[in-house]
Order: sequence, then C-alpha cells, then structure tokens
Amino acid sequence: MNEIINIDQIILLFLNGSHSLYADTLMTVLTNAFTWVPLYLALIFVIIKNNETMPQILLAIGGALLCILITDLIADVIVKPYVERWRPTQDPFIKYSVDVVNGMRETKYGFFSAHAANTFGIAVFVSLLVRSKILTWMMFLWSLLNCYTRIYLGVHYPGDILVGLLCGAVVGVLVYLAYFKIYKKISPNLNYISTQYTSTGYSHNDIHLVFNVMMYTLVVVSICAVFV
Repeated sequence: MNEIINIDQIILLFLNGSHSLYADTLMTVLTNAFTWVPLYLALIFVIIKNNETMPQILLAIGGALLCILITDLIADVIVKPYVERWRPTQDPFIKYSVDVVNGMRETKYGFFSAHAANTFGIAVFVSLLVRSKILTWMMFLWSLLNCYTRIYLGVHYPGDILVGLLCGAVVGVLVYLAYFKIYKKISPNLNYISTQYTSTGYSHNDIHLVFNVMMYTLVVVSICAVFV
C-alpha cells in the first residue's frame, strides 16, 4: 500500500501545475461545473426532442440526474468521511510540494473524486441512452478532461480519479439498466433502422449539435482564459 501511495504522489507531482498563468486560468474554469451548463442544456434539448412523451423525457433526464445524486452521495457523504484520505493540497506530507492555483485547496478529504464519478457516470449513462459512437467518445473525453483538471489543480491524486471513474461507470450502467426496465413498460417496442437515427431513436443531426456546443464551449473558454 505504501508503494502504491508513493507512486500516486509521484504521478501527481509530475502532472500537477505548469507554472503557466494561462493554463492555471484555463483549468480553473474547466473544472467549474457552471462552465458546462451549455453542454447540459444541449443534452436536455436532445432528450426532449427525441422522446415522444413526457414520461419518457422525465425518465431520461431523471436517470442522468440520478447518476449525479448517487455518485455525489457515495463520494462526499459516505466514502470521504470514512476513508479520510487527505487531498494533496491538504496533505501535511506533500501540500507544500503541490502547485496550488489561486489558493484553491478545497475541503480536507479527497478520496474518491466526485468530479470523476459524476462526470463519468453521466458519460456512461448518456452513451448507453443514445448509442452514438461520436457522442460516446465525446462524453468520455469530456469526463477525462474534467478529471485532468482535478490533478492539475492538485486537489486529487490519480488514485482518487481512478476509483471515481470506476464508481461512475458502475453507477452509470446500473442506472441505465433501471431506466431501460422502466422504459420498456411505458414505451412501444420500436426498432430504428434509418441511417438518420441511432438504434435507440436519437437523430444524428441532434447529436452533432451537442458536439458543436462542446467545441464552442472549449473555444470560448480557451479564448477567455487569455484575458482573465
């Protein structure tokens, strides 16, 4: 265990910070959940547009929200207070070696990362819901980008991130299975074979909209970080 902890610390210090004011600003903005509101709204729009009834819409949106609720509950309410593993920025043995950005040290305990768990939980759930390769890759890379910001800012060890990703994957799959079981009871059995739709009935054009929103968000944030 000590060897694993040492490796965790070495990897963290290698990836943490860059002594670049631009990168510091960029990572601070990217790690903020409010930055991704346009992406969340685009996903909600796609769900609303590609489902026929209000129960279907609420079930899909509720599934995504449930992923966040469960992962946050497990990480912040159950595991962190029980395990009590210091965040790198709070760890007495390493905190002075960590590159802290704008005084961001956050709460005392960091195992495991709720950022990693809830973003990957959403990514897995949405990927299973929509069944589009481009959206799956986009959501997974989005989650990993969020994970990297946590290491860059020094508020999580890589081990915190890996366990968070595992938790998110499990929650995302379980929530989708529950969603699918309920969905079959409230929806007709339809097979989508048109090239304009995924196998679960989501329009490829609408998926491209989500992709464009993601790209525009990254471009705007990257430009704004220059002037902040």
